[in-house]
Amino acid sequence: MPQKSDFINRELSWLSFNHRVMQEAMDKNNPLFERLRFLGIFSNNLDEFFRVRVASVKRMLPLGRSLIQELAGYTPKQLLDEIHHRVIDLQNDFESTYNAIIAELRKQKVFFLNEHQLSKEQSLLVKEYFAESVRSNIIPIMLNQAKQFPAMKEHSIYFAVKMIATAGIIKYAIIEIPNKLSRFVQVPSKDDRLFVMMLDDIIRHNLNELFRTLDAKNIEAYTIKITRDAELDLGEEIADSFVDKISKSVKNRKSGDPVRFIYDKDMPLDLYNKVKRGMHLIKDDNLIAGGRYHNFKDFIGIPDFGRKDLVYPAKKPLNHPEIDSAGSIMKRMRVGDFMVHYPYQSFSYFIDLLREAAIDPTVSSIRITLYRVAVNSKVTNALINAAKNGKNVVVIIELQARFDEENNIYWAKKMKEDGVNVIYGVKGFKVHSKLCLITRKESGKSFYYANIGTGNFNEKTAEIYTDKSFFTTNQKIASEVKQVFNFFEDNTRKFNYKHLLVSPTGTRSGFERLIDNEIKNAQKGRSACIFLKMNNLADKHLITKLYEASAAGVKVKLIIRGICCLKPGIKGLSENIRAIGVVDRFLEHARVYIFENGGNEICYISSADWMARNLDSRVEVSCPIYDLKVKKEMKDILEIQWQDNVKARIHDEELHNDYKKIREGKTFRSQYATYENLLGKLK
Repeated sequence: MPQKSDFINRELSWLSFNHRVMQEAMDKNNPLFERLRFLGIFSNNLDEFFRVRVASVKRMLPLGRSLIQELAGYTPKQLLDEIHHRVIDLQNDFESTYNAIIAELRKQKVFFLNEHQLSKEQSLLVKEYFAESVRSNIIPIMLNQAKQFPAMKEHSIYFAVKMIATAGIIKYAIIEIPNKLSRFVQVPSKDDRLFVMMLDDIIRHNLNELFRTLDAKNIEAYTIKITRDAELDLGEEIADSFVDKISKSVKNRKSGDPVRFIYDKDMPLDLYNKVKRGMHLIKDDNLIAGGRYHNFKDFIGIPDFGRKDLVYPAKKPLNHPEIDSAGSIMKRMRVGDFMVHYPYQSFSYFIDLLREAAIDPTVSSIRITLYRVAVNSKVTNALINAAKNGKNVVVIIELQARFDEENNIYWAKKMKEDGVNVIYGVKGFKVHSKLCLITRKESGKSFYYANIGTGNFNEKTAEIYTDKSFFTTNQKIASEVKQVFNFFEDNTRKFNYKHLLVSPTGTRSGFERLIDNEIKNAQKGRSACIFLKMNNLADKHLITKLYEASAAGVKVKLIIRGICCLKPGIKGLSENIRAIGVVDRFLEHARVYIFENGGNEICYISSADWMARNLDSRVEVSCPIYDLKVKKEMKDILEIQWQDNVKARIHDEELHNDYKKIREGKTFRSQYATYENLLGKLK
């Protein structure tokens, strides 16, 4: 039986994943603006980590040593201390990486100016911009006058301001940096140089103007930012509707307990203490000294300012070789199964399917699960139009999709107003499955068209997440998808599934059986192999089964993007397990599970990672791929990823994030190779 030392702590493994994201910002082979965007992704990831995971560990503090097994050898206090130390190291790497990128941009004639670097002409233009566009959006809060310290919003950044007013009196203020304005402002130039100024520095340049009525001098402004506990408190009130509970909890989240406070390390001690006391912060709130700028997540959306040489070259989504762009999607589905690979191929095929179903007079119903909905959603618009055309449209929308609750609530209400039958998930379980089922009358009988995916029905994420979208009219599979929707509409009903693996009842046991089958084959001397691709591997029971498989001689290959609590390549424990993670231009998001099965390979795509929450606390669906051509296609793409030696890092127990070695001088970048592989099928 594995010991606690045989598992990597989940939180520390996640920090290792975010370090891989920062490695992309460090990679000099990436375009410079893309490197800045990776810093933005790193920053946004770290915000969510503190809001969710660190907040959860803080709530464990009263339980102390009783959680040492669950936390892989750490007490909650020890783990928080270790997280704090590692985040400080990452923060230092972040600052040096940012400064290095800014220096490289200067060589490319791109200059990020601060308030001290403006020419007289630029200064006048910046003051004019401030007066016309910025000033009216700022209302300073004077701490000397305020009855209480202002409540700081979580997604905003602020200036803590110190000034010397008339008669030498020191005054303090808080300024919220307006988030309705672009963080990046191009400063005009007469030559081929590009000048960019952060909104923060534009405000700094105009502090005297902002506080002119106070006759203030020596005004200094330092950036601060708070991160709060993001846990939703839904309570037990049965009088409120579920939607109202979610809305109220999202609102209350904005005033949750602090879990991290970042401040400019150059902030004067008196100003730091003023803010710290005003916010009632203590050491355990992760007080982290940072640089001049915070909220680097804004860098995810930095414009290219016309410098196409500083961003990734555009890659247009490919057509599918078996789909006529002018033909019927449903007609093609009747010919046989096919897979669409996002973002390499276009999400428009799924929109076309919904649009076709909305106007087809023989289609009676459309059922779909929605977990994260795009802000400007073509999917929901197609569903609304289908309802207006008299179709029975049933949408199971998950209101507890973390950080997307408000947008999902908006679309739920909008669809309901327009005649869509909206179901708010399943009590006690998040609905994370990615299912769409269209029912059509053919020859007097109901015929099902199913789409089963690994990612959300979201056209924006389909541009940057690598996901699988399976189109099938296999009635054995589609009829079981119908059973899942029957469960959504009546949670008291129970169903037996012969083809799908459905959480919370069948996914864990289904994958355990498949692993056991490989173990038996290995014990009989047969070839046995397990090839898994997922976002996160954290479930200790399934990790233990993989350790058993390794001990039996099963070859296990893992492609894990994020958390990997398994320790690969350990003699006597996991010597037959190898694991890599790929971080590149697109976010690896697909879950694909392949078992050799004595030569008759079994392949599943899934919405579920191997984490306790996906296996036991959510409604997830894993779908078998029976079509031999599609199955080979899935295996080929996994093998392409396994060959990556440019963006693949090796998972190890020390969390080193070493890159795979390039052998024979040949580089192989799997995302680009996948695109070329699919492009080749069009020729």
